[in-house]
Amino acid sequence: MKKQITFSQALATLVGSVIGSGVFFKISTISKQSLSPSISLWVWIIAGILSLASALTIAEVAAELPVDGSIEYLNHTYGNLWGFLFGWAQIIVYFPAEISANSAIFGVQATNLFGLKYSWQLVISLMIVSFAFFINLFGNNFSGKLQQVLTIVKLIPLLLIVAFGLFAPQQNFDFTNFVISNKVSLTTALSGGVLAALFAFDGWITVTNLAGEMKNVQKDMARALVWGIAIVTTVYVLVNLVFLKTLPFSQIIGNQNTALDTSKILFGGLGGRLITIGILISCYGAINGFMITGMRAPFILSKQNLLPFSDKFSYTTKKTEVPVFSALIIWLLSALMISLGSFDVLTDILVFVMWFFTILLTLCQPILRIKEPNLNRPFKVPFYPVTPIVALLGGIFIIIMTVINKFWLSMVGIGLTALGLPIYLYKLKQNNK
Repeated sequence: MKKQITFSQALATLVGSVIGSGVFFKISTISKQSLSPSISLWVWIIAGILSLASALTIAEVAAELPVDGSIEYLNHTYGNLWGFLFGWAQIIVYFPAEISANSAIFGVQATNLFGLKYSWQLVISLMIVSFAFFINLFGNNFSGKLQQVLTIVKLIPLLLIVAFGLFAPQQNFDFTNFVISNKVSLTTALSGGVLAALFAFDGWITVTNLAGEMKNVQKDMARALVWGIAIVTTVYVLVNLVFLKTLPFSQIIGNQNTALDTSKILFGGLGGRLITIGILISCYGAINGFMITGMRAPFILSKQNLLPFSDKFSYTTKKTEVPVFSALIIWLLSALMISLGSFDVLTDILVFVMWFFTILLTLCQPILRIKEPNLNRPFKVPFYPVTPIVALLGGIFIIIMTVINKFWLSMVGIGLTALGLPIYLYKLKQNNK
């Protein structure tokens, strides 16, 4: 495949994938966990710092290993089994579940905006994921440029909320007031809120699937990771600051319509339509971003002949060089999950698995510094070893809290990932022959 993806296209893919519906709805869960307006904002900052530490650490690996992304970072450091299991988890559940979840929210919001019947939600959800699939068949350059446009457009309503909200009449809000309800301790409030906020950052690592097609991967992938997380964090913090300054906190706790209520105050009658359009654009941007990166996962594994029908999954069209069968499997699995309506549970399951692999990817950085000190490192993680330690602590925190709060879902996630093991062993034996 041609190396034609630019820094700005990779950056737009990361930002566009991560900023989906969570920026509008996550404050409901976080406020319920924290029970404090100041803690509700601080958890976004802490989650951003932890995510940025991970991005900075993995950015060094991306710069020193000009290969096909995180799957091959794991191959290089630990052996092919770990890269395969990561790719398998992405294919079988992660990308289809993320696409399905955003498509379902798109269907709900579209029916609300146009006053359609409930029965149209499923139809619209299937239509939008199919549209994303066919759009991506036009080629990497086209889909990358479209993602740039979508990311810019999706940021406009968020920037309007920030611009008007910061100067509108405000609630009393003390950024340093950590007084919380007697129902929970400060530790519980912070940990529960940070865990919920970190889930909103989920998906940034998948942009590394584009590494094999980037024009200057050793320079641009590191920049895309770092700048992408920085932009996402800034947007999350500012938007949620406006929510907390505009509405009484009692009206935010557990309120799924916080963004809608805020927009009505800021923009009057147009507020509802503005926020709904913003949600639609954000959801489609995430769908398109995950479709771009998702179709690369089976393609990368098939190039190593580690999947059944690898010859099909590694096939690219002559004119556009799109891995059409890889895109097709992600589309079909996404449509299936939309029809079954099980994507939320599957997403919760795979968050645990994805963060487990993120920890492994973070550890690649110190391991490669020790084992291969002479590698060319165009980018080095700042404040080493503090930054990798912060990243590891964040990942371990997510793993431990997920096991505590969702033990059986975590075990199912491990089981689904382990299902790929027999396929790997079979294909390895077949390849050796």
